[in-house]
Amino acid sequence: MREKRQPVGILGTGDFARALAKRLYFSGYEVIIGSRRPETKSLSIIDECLCNVSLVSTEECIKSVSIIFLAVHAENFKDLLEEHVDQLEGKTVVDVSNRDRPSELHSHAEYLQRIIPTATVVKAFNVISAYAMENDYNSSSRQVFIASNDENARHTVANIARNMNFTPVDFGGLFAARRIEKHPLRLFPEWRGPCGFSVAVFNVWLLFLIYIYYIEKTVYEWEQIFVKVLNKAICMTGITVLAVTYLASSFAAIFQMYYGTKHIRFSRWLDKWLKNRKQLGLVSFILIGVHVIMSVLIMSPTYLRSWYHSTSITIPGNLSESFEFQRITWMNWKGEAACLTGILSFILLCILCVSTLPSVTDSLNWREWRFVQSKLGHVALGLAIVHVLVMGVPGWVKSPTKIYKSITFLSSIVPWITIMLKLFFCLPCSDRYIMKIRKGWDRKEEKCKAKCIKPKKQGYVVMNIDDVSTTCPCPDIDGVQMDTIEEETSCACVDTEIA
Repeated sequence: MREKRQPVGILGTGDFARALAKRLYFSGYEVIIGSRRPETKSLSIIDECLCNVSLVSTEECIKSVSIIFLAVHAENFKDLLEEHVDQLEGKTVVDVSNRDRPSELHSHAEYLQRIIPTATVVKAFNVISAYAMENDYNSSSRQVFIASNDENARHTVANIARNMNFTPVDFGGLFAARRIEKHPLRLFPEWRGPCGFSVAVFNVWLLFLIYIYYIEKTVYEWEQIFVKVLNKAICMTGITVLAVTYLASSFAAIFQMYYGTKHIRFSRWLDKWLKNRKQLGLVSFILIGVHVIMSVLIMSPTYLRSWYHSTSITIPGNLSESFEFQRITWMNWKGEAACLTGILSFILLCILCVSTLPSVTDSLNWREWRFVQSKLGHVALGLAIVHVLVMGVPGWVKSPTKIYKSITFLSSIVPWITIMLKLFFCLPCSDRYIMKIRKGWDRKEEKCKAKCIKPKKQGYVVMNIDDVSTTCPCPDIDGVQMDTIEEETSCACVDTEIA
């Protein structure tokens, strides 16, 4: 007996249409492809996997199925479907087209709905490439965004996506097709801010290093700028970006403590900062990883003289002249401590980076994920600060008046601020207060009530407090009771009888 398959139609014979046909057929559907000139095409010659797919005319394809995938360019919608509007009545048409550039006016799916008003248009499968459609082992996104004004049609297309081993995501009405069509046109929008910020910080540190090492005083040769000097700039940028990653949460806590509530939206810059913490952390990890590689390359007494013990050997000369040279042997405490703290910090950063992988994140509960991302992250930042201090403190002690020019001092300012704020918010009093606010408590409202609520036998004053002010705008009436209402919009005090 031949297997009974649910029929679906595809209008179009391009690369995506053929890939979609193969995927649908191997998922258990009977596929019928419609073409304006079926007699001039032979699918089995192009791909032998399509030998069981029927190739018919556009009209016959529309008549044979109730679900049709429209795999043609939007410019051809009207020419292809205008004469078949009556035949498409009550059918579900899935638009898989994409745009060359985003549009705020309308989507291809909305344009298609105007051409065939009696059909149900669904926007779906446009975020899946033809390569991902054909290759099940492809590692690209497997989500299928679905939008339609008909809920049943969305469910039907979602079931087809599941049968094809994709993950459907319901976006709601057809208006959401504008968002769906913008998705393939995006080019790392979440990374622009973090990468731009990191490049700016790197340029600032590099210009400062060039000034103190080449302009103010010649310390290094110009040929050393490619590794020796750039390594310092990369290290300083990495620790700065890492500190900024964790500084955002402290700013959010300060914001909530200042306003005494969690119901006031963060400023736009702070909201974007909080959302970009993952990207900032990954950028800092890449920079620190490059710093580790470059440091290994220059790990020698010639480049890192202060990390090694040195022995002076004097060879007596004839009469009054002598020859002296130094022999550098093993690492001193500074080199050992700097290597240890740097290695430990980098290991913790590797753990943090691995925990951001979706497969690892899905295996962690909320407490475990928060411990890794917050606690271990701050420990890694603390070890990075110790790594910088080990290298910088001996120089600060020798020249305390020039500490403001020390790269180790300047690069540790932002990390120190981040750690100190974290320690402050870890104090029991601060932690309890922040948690109280985040559980829904509002300081301003309670403060106002505490000042104004007093019992009164004959009546009470009804007042609406929309503005979060610290004092109640009540008249100088002694012994009034305050209450909050939603109907009134003014702050006037009204004397009312108690029911």
